[in-house]
Amino acid sequence: MTRRDYSAAAIFKHGLSHHKNWKPVWQDSDPKPSYDAVIVGGGGHGLATSFYLAKNHGMTNIAVLEAGWIGGGNTGRNTTVIRSNYFFPESTAFYNFSLKLYEGLSRELNYNIMFSQRGMWVLAHDRHGSDMLRRSANAMRLNGADADYYDEAGVRKQIPGLNPAPRYPILGGLVQHRGGTARHDAVAWGYARGADALGVDIIQNCTVTGLDVQRGKIQAVETSRGRISTGKVGLAVAGHSSVLAKMAGFRLPIVSYALQAFVSEPVKPVLDTVILAPSTGVYLSQSDKGELVIGAGLDHYASYAQRGSLPMMEHAAAGLLDLFPQFSRMRFLRQWAGIVDIMHDSTPVVGHSPVDSLYLNCGWGTGGFKAIPGGGYCFAHTIANDRPHELTAPFSLQRFETGALIDEASASGIAH
Repeated sequence: MTRRDYSAAAIFKHGLSHHKNWKPVWQDSDPKPSYDAVIVGGGGHGLATSFYLAKNHGMTNIAVLEAGWIGGGNTGRNTTVIRSNYFFPESTAFYNFSLKLYEGLSRELNYNIMFSQRGMWVLAHDRHGSDMLRRSANAMRLNGADADYYDEAGVRKQIPGLNPAPRYPILGGLVQHRGGTARHDAVAWGYARGADALGVDIIQNCTVTGLDVQRGKIQAVETSRGRISTGKVGLAVAGHSSVLAKMAGFRLPIVSYALQAFVSEPVKPVLDTVILAPSTGVYLSQSDKGELVIGAGLDHYASYAQRGSLPMMEHAAAGLLDLFPQFSRMRFLRQWAGIVDIMHDSTPVVGHSPVDSLYLNCGWGTGGFKAIPGGGYCFAHTIANDRPHELTAPFSLQRFETGALIDEASASGIAH
């Protein structure tokens, strides 16, 4: 599909028919009896993996299986923040790579993902928080990521409208100027369109019901639409990773929680950055449509429920109003939850599983969206070459045997 398919003239022409005659951006394929590789999960990571498998490694006999609709899971249920403000060198190297891919992704896919590098702020509310952010800024710079620390006066100058007397004082803040947001649906649609153009079969409403493992090697995927034979399977199913692992006969050190988010009614532009207040766990930005996009911490119990709750909404509202009291009269428009997969050390797993030719892409926790390009790129390398990419080699499942854990939740102070 060329750029002129979305030109002003094309939009006007289709408007005359009430936009009923647009051609599908990708084909909704029927499953074939066999494929060279099957990717389970039609979210950002699964679609990106299929795209890079086809583009970088020449594997086009691929199927992406999605139980629901493309981008209907966590990819469409997050707050779209993109950043690489991590502490450990392994984490920063990977997320910085993913951020660089995001910077060129609209050109790569010939599809506008609406990437806005408006900056990502983390505020300090006490001496401990201030010291930790200074340390984080130094670590990020040493590891090749951009970072600046500002005192209170600098923060207030950069972010006008902050509460002059908040319950949790603002003593400073760390900003990564290259961070920002992108349109989550556009990322999924762009990768789906790109993968489809390269010959990948995208199969929606296809639930995996079993994994056929014989003599320690994957043989086929059992689905609600029939059996699919394949020599390689990549799992990119986020919060349902433990469910699929159980089908293959092993357990993962992973727990799934709901992560809630909220959107306000739209208003004129008032906030040109992303802000996280660690003392309340609340973070927010403003969408292109004018809505405030608000996130909070994980629910305190394991769950697969993709819905919000009043207590978390109240918690998020209280944290928001501590930062910006002037938003008190605004109304919530909608709320939702994604199911995030939390590893015990808050770092993902990208690599081999205990089953031969069954590969894992999971454990991203609350950081899956920002990792989509990098995760897909490195996961595709792993599947095609049967060995990990150098950037994700430290993210192997074997680290739980060797003790080489990467505990970013403790190191960077940001929920992963």
